Amino acid sequence: MESKQMRRILIASLVGSSIEWFDYFLYGTVAALVFGQLFFVNEDPTVGLLLSYASFALAFFIRPFGGVIFSHIGDRIGRKKTLVLTLSLMGISTFGMGLLPTYQAIGIWAPILLITLRLVQGLGIGGEWGGALLLAVEYAPPEKRGLFGSIPQMGVTIGMVLGTVALSIMTLLPDGSFMTWGWRVPFILSALLVLFGLWIRKGIDETPSFKKVKESGEVPKLPIVETLKNYWREVIIATGAKVVETAPFYIFGTFVVSYATTNLDFSQSAVLNAVLVATIITTILIPIMGALSDKIGRKKLYIGGAIAMALFAFPYFWMLQQQSVILLVLATIIGLGVIWAPITAVLGTMFSEIFDAKIRYTGITLGYQLGAALAGGTAPLVATALLNRFNNSYVPVAIYIIFTAVISLLAILAIKDRSKQQLDEKTPTSRIG
Repeated sequence: MESKQMRRILIASLVGSSIEWFDYFLYGTVAALVFGQLFFVNEDPTVGLLLSYASFALAFFIRPFGGVIFSHIGDRIGRKKTLVLTLSLMGISTFGMGLLPTYQAIGIWAPILLITLRLVQGLGIGGEWGGALLLAVEYAPPEKRGLFGSIPQMGVTIGMVLGTVALSIMTLLPDGSFMTWGWRVPFILSALLVLFGLWIRKGIDETPSFKKVKESGEVPKLPIVETLKNYWREVIIATGAKVVETAPFYIFGTFVVSYATTNLDFSQSAVLNAVLVATIITTILIPIMGALSDKIGRKKLYIGGAIAMALFAFPYFWMLQQQSVILLVLATIIGLGVIWAPITAVLGTMFSEIFDAKIRYTGITLGYQLGAALAGGTAPLVATALLNRFNNSYVPVAIYIIFTAVISLLAILAIKDRSKQQLDEKTPTSRIG
């Protein structure tokens, strides 16, 4: 395949995941700053803020449903068509949020419409990751599958950086301007990213793996039933493997903001800048680690990252306890960058290699979304609860990080490293061992 077409495929897989995380970060931050006052109006500002956060959390509950719906379409109709649907849903809902009238203008309909758009956004996000990943992996040459599979993973950090920069620029406006129209600008401009993504995806053919399944007549009528009946072990393994990739990410990137500012007297800007620097470094490291996995194997890299995560749990908090900005930045770079990068870089490719092409979209999406629901959305909550229960001691939180690493190590031991094999190679042996 021509290098120009391959570049288009990689950009198409990256742009959707970047928009996904841009939208995620944007909504979460604006929910804290704006929505409580403009949409969830209440006599008690705290109640308004809580309602605003509740609308943010809704997407976590709806994402698995979106994953099931769109993975069904992806395994039945094709990866490309599904990705156009998911990106369109995400784009329309985010753009719509930027145009919504406030509570002061239309009353109760304002929060109802905002929540509806958030639910639509959550459905689209739920199905986007699996399709974006398979677009890259199923087109990849065998010797570059790890590199290709790591590209969509860069969307997490790219989306966070874009969201941070966009809101940082808007918050420079006077308070009145930001609250009136400034917060809307990033939502509306996200439409340009979506249009670019749709244009890129329009010029791409269906993936080779799906074409083979279609030609063979093996397209399942109900991919979810086939997956749960014959590939439930793989789903459990993928769910377990996801835990160490998602829980520490939210601790290093989200929980640390409240912990370091409240318990250790760091300024909010110092913590946010540390996370921003670390995410930029991570973005650079992810494709390097993906390429490295093509040489030494996915499993070795993942196990190395999980062990390093367990070993770094206590040093990480010790470095924060020194109350040095330099050590804060260094600890965040090591945790979120050096250690987390190889784990997230190989995660998607490894998931793709343990599922058969006919249910691959459904299998990887189930594993990813279940793992994210169990460990990702709850990680800051668990960490905060542990702090409160044990008199602000970081020891239980460090043990929690180690626990997530142990779960993923046990899961990953069951996976056969298929780095050197053809993705859709028909072998009599199982893809897990």
